[in-house]
Amino acid sequence: MHQDLVLLLDDDPEQSIPLPTADEEKEMSTSDIPDSLPILALRNTVLFPGVVLPITVGRDASLRLVKDAFGDDRLIGVVAQKRSETENPAPDDLYEFGTVASILKLIKMPDGTKSIVIQGKRRFKIAQIVQEEPYFTAHVEPVIEDLAGDDIEIQARIRSIKELAIQIVNLSPNLPSEAAYAIQNIESPTFLIHFIASNLQIDVQDKQELLETLPLVDRADLVMTYLNQELQVLQLSEEIRTRVKSDVDQQQREYLLRQQLKAIQDELGESEGVGNEVRELREKADKKALPDTVREALEKEMEKLSRSNPASPDYAVTRNYIDWILDIPWLDYSKDKLDIRKAGKILNEDHYGLEAVKQRILEYLAVLKLKGDMKAPILCFHGPPGVGKTSLGKSIARALGREFIRMSLGGIRDEAEIRGHRRTYVGALPGRIIQGMKKAGTANPVFMLDEVDKLGADFRGDPSSALLEVLDPEQNIAFNDHYLEVDYDLSNVLFIATANYLEMIPAPLRDRMELIEINGYTQEEKLAIAKQYLVPRQIERNGLKKDQFNISNAALKLVIDGYTRESGVRQLERTVGAVARGVAKKVAMGESEGEKIDAKDIESYLKARKYYSDLAERTEVPGVATGLAWTPVGGDILFIEVSVSRGSGRMILTGQLGDVMKESAQAALSYVKANASEWDIPSDAFRYWDLHIHVPAGAVPKDGPSAGVAMLSALISIYTQRRVQNRVAMTGEITLRGLVLPVGGIKEKVLAAKRAGIKLVILPEKNRKDIEEIKTSSLRGLSVSYVKRMEDVIEIALQKRAINKPSEFFSIPEKEKINTRAGSNGSSSTLLETR
Repeated sequence: MHQDLVLLLDDDPEQSIPLPTADEEKEMSTSDIPDSLPILALRNTVLFPGVVLPITVGRDASLRLVKDAFGDDRLIGVVAQKRSETENPAPDDLYEFGTVASILKLIKMPDGTKSIVIQGKRRFKIAQIVQEEPYFTAHVEPVIEDLAGDDIEIQARIRSIKELAIQIVNLSPNLPSEAAYAIQNIESPTFLIHFIASNLQIDVQDKQELLETLPLVDRADLVMTYLNQELQVLQLSEEIRTRVKSDVDQQQREYLLRQQLKAIQDELGESEGVGNEVRELREKADKKALPDTVREALEKEMEKLSRSNPASPDYAVTRNYIDWILDIPWLDYSKDKLDIRKAGKILNEDHYGLEAVKQRILEYLAVLKLKGDMKAPILCFHGPPGVGKTSLGKSIARALGREFIRMSLGGIRDEAEIRGHRRTYVGALPGRIIQGMKKAGTANPVFMLDEVDKLGADFRGDPSSALLEVLDPEQNIAFNDHYLEVDYDLSNVLFIATANYLEMIPAPLRDRMELIEINGYTQEEKLAIAKQYLVPRQIERNGLKKDQFNISNAALKLVIDGYTRESGVRQLERTVGAVARGVAKKVAMGESEGEKIDAKDIESYLKARKYYSDLAERTEVPGVATGLAWTPVGGDILFIEVSVSRGSGRMILTGQLGDVMKESAQAALSYVKANASEWDIPSDAFRYWDLHIHVPAGAVPKDGPSAGVAMLSALISIYTQRRVQNRVAMTGEITLRGLVLPVGGIKEKVLAAKRAGIKLVILPEKNRKDIEEIKTSSLRGLSVSYVKRMEDVIEIALQKRAINKPSEFFSIPEKEKINTRAGSNGSSSTLLETR
């Protein structure tokens, strides 16, 4: 089954299409059609009678056809192409049978294309193509429909089809359970067969065969055949998943076998003598630079090893401990490169922007150069995914001339991962900090603790608490690993932690680090990063030469806006890589010597555009305001919708709002009630009218105080019947006194407003400093107004003229007031409902 099945499950009554009944299907299938119809060619799909299908129209001829047909409210003929890759099909490239359709909706897209929603009426056969320009027009013959809906044989097949479809919905992880209810509620046998056929994952020629099959019984049999095939595939996949079993730990098995083999060799006298081993270890220890305390501990272990029997378990434990002591860098330091200008050049070569981070690293180098001896800072880069936090650590190591070690902390729940295991345990090892130092080979590397906010805690301890000693400059001079049991100096290590969410890091650990925020990139920054770093890297990775892959700025902007939705550039690089692979394929097959990619060529490599600019909805009615929201992948616009209806003064909140956002709505309503006289709002509006506040995208949880300004604007708009200005968005927290308080995420919110087509953004006065950190070029075409009180917001955001007079709009006859008071038992309190 195809995921388009959910088109009939839309919760919005204005957008959803009701399922046709059997009588409606019969009337549709026997309706008269013109002798001549304009023909619209479809790729990769077939339209069936009664089925609603959304399609994107891109060809010039098809655009002309849709424009003429939609304007004249005419029917069109929809026919599938034999080959989807044919760009300009000839009459011979089309199938003979098609479906008459009516255009239900026409949507114009920003890039010039149009999307239409069509509904099939009845089948026809092309008799003759009479016109090819500007689009196909043909004489058509209607196909006589087989509507034996009451036949027992048909009813038995319909029951089987419903049972198979419901089984597929229950087994498929990609289909919602509500689809089963939609299928069960379809009454018309003909429409059920067509609906299921339209959503089957089969080839176009197979769907066309279903369309051309005239007897309804034969069509039902074909549909059951395809449903059985898909059900068998899903059942086989389920069986495979249940047969997966865990394997024996191969490494542990090999370890035990090797220990047994070593014991056998010792018994046979085939291994080297203990004296030779101890002698070699002493020679190695003499050449190794060690602190005095470590050398004393090492000597004791050497003496113990020389007296041990090679066949005893303690021998292997002691030998392994000595090897670790000799392999760890105790006093081996790499020489720092203290050329600050060269370090700044390296940082600029590797990363675009990130000025705050680069400035902090250069300051550290400057102090190190002047002082000669200083404790390394503990830095924490925090920000959304894909902004370059991890790769920045490599650049810092290269600029300093130090070794780079990365340790991923995601999912670690055992304290021993940080501090190590005691030697009393079988297979004990030092913690990952000491293991990283051994791998680095120097005592002053750049050590990156990646994803420090993903640490967990359970019965094995709390790794984040173990990190307190590691990341404290006052304590890590004598870090004690449980395995080594001697102090190790970590004060010369430059620790860099990365995190996505600061709230997930425990407060004591967060207090020990210097926090540096890395915000998401603007569109201009993404373009510069793509040109300087991503495109050259993808050219190299895909085996191309520089002259074989050239992509224009317009094409990159289309990829950024239309195919990625993120704060960082990780998905952008993958998308550019997909275009590069497409060019590499053409070059490898000899079809091209190289490609110059422009915006018009992107769709041929990446298929249809995924994201469109969220143009701000025009507030044509009072009670709708545009807010701004912060998300982990960047900012977004948020619509606040308010409506009133006759009732008893209840307030209803919907849209999956959090507690803080609900409290903002309550505060906004209290402020409006307290100042109702200033806006000439009659008291009956609060007593005899219910208030409903809804935030669309109901499946997405929303919380935070920053929507308070937008909620209050929407409330005053509905109560004063004044519309909110078009292209205006706002954010800010409100108080009961009408003050506008500052909020966070301003950069992401403002850039999202510009991307959505907003012309004016209203921000709290105390957030002015956040705007000053954004490049002026990124704000071109966007105005910002700063406010301190809600009166300023209303003055800017709301239109002066009211659509209706509030006194007339909210007027209630006296008789109905008495009935309302009697029905509420004399209570006039406001009821808060949350759904």
